[in-house]
Formats: sequence, structure tokens, C-alpha cells
Amino acid sequence: MDVRRAAERYPGGDAAAGIASWHAFSFGPHYDPDNLRFGAVIACNEERLAPGAGFDEHPHSHTEIVTWVVEGELTHRDSAGHETRVRPGDVQRLSSAAGVRHVERNDTTEPLTFVQMWLAPLRPGGTPSYEIVRGIADSTPYAVPEAAAMLHVRRLSAGERTAVPDGPFVYVHVVRGEVALEGEELGEGDAARLTDAKDLEAIAVTAAELLMWEMTAG
Repeated sequence: MDVRRAAERYPGGDAAAGIASWHAFSFGPHYDPDNLRFGAVIACNEERLAPGAGFDEHPHSHTEIVTWVVEGELTHRDSAGHETRVRPGDVQRLSSAAGVRHVERNDTTEPLTFVQMWLAPLRPGGTPSYEIVRGIADSTPYAVPEAAAMLHVRRLSAGERTAVPDGPFVYVHVVRGEVALEGEELGEGDAARLTDAKDLEAIAVTAAELLMWEMTAG
């Protein structure tokens, strides 16, 4: 188990534009050859957008982009004609495939925080696609077969336990609260990278929310 703390993430964004970003993996000008990916995950970014702030239209390709809103509401528009408001509890996935452009904005009067995770597909190219699942339940894993990955969402009360998925690669990200995992206490924004995970449990020290990626591709 490799624990990465929130304070170790690379800072980014544009304060003057109302954008604050924190990157868990090598990203943009923060190049780290020893931190390029884990399993299929190549980025896990926490984005904070002030009211009216956002990312203007920009391109992506050969990437599965999964977004989880922590608080606020995210406006998504893309070149394939999709326009959506993403809210807490929704899972949004943009499969950029051979190429797509999109806009992400906070069009509300309240702050917006979201976690965006990028996964490398097994095969490049293809046709872009888009999906949003409203109010995903804890018991319903979200599959991203293009990256041989499965997302598990867990919302825990203090003292509650949850099984960590078995798998060659498991990425556990703490969205909020505190959990204990294999003798380590993980707080908000912390992550654990698990190799060959088997028969593990996470225990909520406080009320907590976890995103756990179960992956077979490395």
C-alpha cells in the first residue's frame, strides 16, 4: 500500500480566474516520471471553481474522464452536443476516444468542488461517448470497460466498515471524512494505491465518503 497525502498533491489552476486545482499525479508543468499512473488512473484532480469560473473549450483524446461533484453544480458542454448539469451523487463519464472538445463551468452563485479522474483506455481511438448516472447508489458499481476498471462509491457512518475491492490495482480516494485502512488513517483528499489487494476493509473514523477504483489493467 502506497499512501499519498492531500498535502503532497501538485498545485495548479489560476487564482485570478477563480480556479484552484490539486493534482495527485504528474500533470502539466508538474512532471514527475515516477508518478505518471497507477493501474489505469493517470489523473485524479480536485478542482475548485468560484461562481462564474470555469475551463473554456479544450480538447481531449484517448482518455476516459470520470467526474464526481463534491459540492455545487458543474455545467458540462461538449462538441458532441451534450449539455448537462452534474450534481453531488451523479457520476459523469466522457469517453474522449479519437477526440472531443468540452467546456466545464460553475454557472451558479455558489462555490463548486469536484474530483475528476482520468483513465487510460485499453485501446486508443474510437467514437467519443457520454454518460451520466444520476444519484448512484453505494451498492451499484460503475463500470468503465474501456479501461478495465470499476468505480465503487461508499458513504459510511462513523464506525461503519466496508470491503475494499480485491484486484491487481485498487485506488482509494477519500472525498470527505476520515477512514482507517491497513493501520493508516486517511483524511480528506488522501489516497491509497493498493497492489494485489485482497480481503481488506476500510473503517470510517468519522462519517466518510470514498471513491474506490478496482482495476485489472496496469
